[in-house]
Amino acid sequence: MANNKMLVDERQRNLGSFIVGRLLPFKEKRQVGPFTFIDHMGPAEVGPGNYFDVNQHPHIGLSTLTYLFEGAIEHRDSIGSVKVVHPGDVGFMTAGKAVTHTERTPAPKRDGSSHIIHGYQIWVALPKELEEMEPRFNFYPASSLPKWTENNCEIVLVAGEAFGKQSPLQGYSPLFMVDIRAMEDTHLDLGKKIKGEVAFVIVRGSIELEGERVEQGQMLVSRTREMCTMEIKKGTRILLFGGEPLPEERFLLWNFVSSSRDRLKEARRLWQEKRFPQVPGDQTYIPFP
Repeated sequence: MANNKMLVDERQRNLGSFIVGRLLPFKEKRQVGPFTFIDHMGPAEVGPGNYFDVNQHPHIGLSTLTYLFEGAIEHRDSIGSVKVVHPGDVGFMTAGKAVTHTERTPAPKRDGSSHIIHGYQIWVALPKELEEMEPRFNFYPASSLPKWTENNCEIVLVAGEAFGKQSPLQGYSPLFMVDIRAMEDTHLDLGKKIKGEVAFVIVRGSIELEGERVEQGQMLVSRTREMCTMEIKKGTRILLFGGEPLPEERFLLWNFVSSSRDRLKEARRLWQEKRFPQVPGDQTYIPFP
């Protein structure tokens, strides 16, 4: 691979009955644009005894973005939001100064049957001046996102600006997230269609770039802003993430993101002392690891 690009393999993590593949951060690159964390969930079968259940846990300094291909997740948070995210929808929770939430298989799907869950959970770091903003939750149904066909590809603009279009989900700094599915073998020239740093996540299939093949479960990150062309095989699905990098370094501690290490330590103490806001009616608690 050319030295202006980095190739990353998913690192699998076992979360009890569920396995996720982590793509970002990694040693050589902590962020791509404002994106600071990308987890690939599934595809995995959930059902009696192993429904998707992530108990009450906290965040600060970031927005979480949930995007599904299959299945459903019910989001509940400490500001009172309750929403089920289905395939193609986007749940976008901005933690700001402090938020707590849960993610679970919705009650209607806990009917004794099994189903597949597959998608991505993503963290977007907030600009320094907004790290302590009031928390909020925004929901964008699949029908609200720009969709079009170009160069034998079906394209969805999940967030931000790209390809001369705007998503209703703009975030808080210049960014983009694009879902691309190739209906035939095709050639894609990004050219001036995106701005800033970029990562290519191969959900299914493969792409060829500068003579190198990038496969399912891998992520390619460009070290430069010079974008290239690629060959995409029929049936391939990729996600593009990126945008303008934030000017200050971001630090991570468990579920917390901040430009200040001291703020991370304070958040840890407040969670350990159980002083974060709580999800209404939920008594669960994930201890700080």
